[in-house]
Amino acid sequence: MQDEPRPKSHDSNSGTLGAFQRRGEVIKPAELIEVRGGEKITLAARRIYNQLLSNAFGPDMAAEGQEYRIPFSELRGNHTSNDRVTEAILSLMQTVVRVRMSDGSTRNVHLLGPTDVEKFGPGIATMLTYELHSKLLPILRDSQIFARLEMQILHGFGTKYGMALYEMIAKRIGLKHIIYNDFETDELRDYLGVPHGKLGPFAALRRKAIEPAVAEVNALAPFSCSVDVAEKQGRKVTKLRLSWWTKSVEEQKAQWQAQKEKQDDLFSVIPPEIINWDE
Repeated sequence: MQDEPRPKSHDSNSGTLGAFQRRGEVIKPAELIEVRGGEKITLAARRIYNQLLSNAFGPDMAAEGQEYRIPFSELRGNHTSNDRVTEAILSLMQTVVRVRMSDGSTRNVHLLGPTDVEKFGPGIATMLTYELHSKLLPILRDSQIFARLEMQILHGFGTKYGMALYEMIAKRIGLKHIIYNDFETDELRDYLGVPHGKLGPFAALRRKAIEPAVAEVNALAPFSCSVDVAEKQGRKVTKLRLSWWTKSVEEQKAQWQAQKEKQDDLFSVIPPEIINWDE
């Protein structure tokens, strides 16, 4: 039996937690995508949080006291040390973000609840046990809109700005007759996770955050985007327009070719004798 066609952003009749999450996907509630106050969350922490959400996802995700387990090996990726994972987990536990509810109100919540570490041998962490914060559970329970994120794409991002922009568009890409969204400049700055006091002038924001994010999304995602000035007051840029569209066949071919050339460049520097050609 073939899978049904996969939408890219949704509202579900049974709510976000009633959706079906396919292998390699993260179903992320819309309320957790455009948050304010998360500027200290690193790229690694953002990626790990998405993995924790994916691992916990299901109809019982909003149940009180629910615990989840995931091996450290899945969280650390190509790194041999758990240090980066441990730092990310502590950061997620300590971070309070402001989320917008479906009724327009806002709520301040921690992203992650209590955690525990199982160790094999002296000091070697092998398994993380975690809970989602209790204040987050009602938000998950009431969520109706979500984005389908591809784990493989998430692992390709080299900046947290690119990952944040990808999530914002993935939330919207399936909406009919809507192809752009205007944001206050400071609002978009917060959603991308730009640290307070950094990249103050718009030229710096555009060069260091917006342009790299757009370039990464266009290189990795199945859709393309642009961010343009939508409104000015004098010389000050007050509003930005985020536009998105599904890649054309020509764009998809160009993307595939660029990724293939990147892989060819990677293998070209690996000595042939260390490649197991039989696998």
